[in-house]
Amino acid sequence: MNINVGEILGKIWNDSGFAAISSGFFANNGWQSAVMLVISFVLLYLAIVKKFEPLLLVGIAFGCLLTNLPRAGLYHQELWDSFMSEFLVNKETGEYLLNEFGEKIANPLYHSYGEILRHGGLLDIFYIGVKTSLYPCLIFMGVGAMTDFGPLISNPKSMLLGAAAQMGVFAAFIGAIALGFNLNEAASIGIIGGADGPTAIFLTSKLAPHLLGAIAVAAYSYMALIPLIQPPFMRLLTTSKQRKIKMVQSRSVSKTEKIIFPILVAVIVALLLPDTAALVGCLMLGNLFKETGLTDRLSDTVQNALMNIVTILLSTAVGATMVGSNFLTDQTLYIILLGVCAFSLSTIGGLLGGVVMCWLTKGKVNPLIGSAGVSAVPMASRVANVEGQKANPSNFLLMHAMGPNVAGVIGSALAAGFLLSVCQLLG
Repeated sequence: MNINVGEILGKIWNDSGFAAISSGFFANNGWQSAVMLVISFVLLYLAIVKKFEPLLLVGIAFGCLLTNLPRAGLYHQELWDSFMSEFLVNKETGEYLLNEFGEKIANPLYHSYGEILRHGGLLDIFYIGVKTSLYPCLIFMGVGAMTDFGPLISNPKSMLLGAAAQMGVFAAFIGAIALGFNLNEAASIGIIGGADGPTAIFLTSKLAPHLLGAIAVAAYSYMALIPLIQPPFMRLLTTSKQRKIKMVQSRSVSKTEKIIFPILVAVIVALLLPDTAALVGCLMLGNLFKETGLTDRLSDTVQNALMNIVTILLSTAVGATMVGSNFLTDQTLYIILLGVCAFSLSTIGGLLGGVVMCWLTKGKVNPLIGSAGVSAVPMASRVANVEGQKANPSNFLLMHAMGPNVAGVIGSALAAGFLLSVCQLLG
């Protein structure tokens, strides 16, 4: 057999991304990809050097890098566009037949889905876990296993602060509609205000998958910036006297209460908002693993091994959706702006709720804990604690703030379920 080394080397060169670049890939039709590569480097810098949510942002940035390299073939937007087009009701409004989508996305024998399995790349396969909402639910299971609901159980009133902190979700939802986004897109943008990355991904993957990259980056970026965004609002909306308030220690919560709570919440939420049953159910199952005292091995696995594996798959899959032609649009800029407005308004809503509760209890509640009503656990609680100690060095608000904080986790999931139900009804 004659081996033509020149032909082999020529084929390797012609199939390479270097050949695509030298033939004018970026100049002719891939300038968006070139810009996205730069953006991926910026995100890597923010994650590694500035330490902005590195556990997620490193994967998102690297997924963005891989998906925009010419001829890498790891993610195929056109296959997903073809799949989603079969459920499109109105191209102008972006309305989908969500029920049929839910049935067929889970069927690997379905024709268009089969095309993705047969011809898709590695990141296409990763992305299936996002599309089916598997990853966000597993992340919630890990969050549940790491969460102590004791502060919420001991002070049920803090649930009201978690609800007040969802104000930004619905304000941004209305604002997005006013700016011309369709119902599904507006709901996906609004949920950024919940400061809960998995919930944002869960809802966006169902309603507006073409916005997933921009919304995920916005959601996790603002979560990382909580120590910068929240303190100015805390000082603006509360008085020095209010920030100095020392709260009394909450009552101790029994083990029985901690076991009953996740079971009860799962039942109530599943009956009230079935669309949220997967998220809240996994959150409560993870917490039940932690609280029983009999499933420590499962709790440890969910908190560590499973959480780490799913984080890798989720972050790289989300980064893969940051294809230049989808990401570099006017919509992305609006999403970034609406996202910061949503997050800020959620912080304001929680603080105003705290001020009202402070007044109603005649100064027994420090309103700073209301800012922790957003779902960024436990960072929002730590920020509230730090601001309280600046006003009064002997003030310790961490455990008091954890009540609204974990209530915010549940509240953001309920808000997502409500928005999903609204979109299904009106769409």
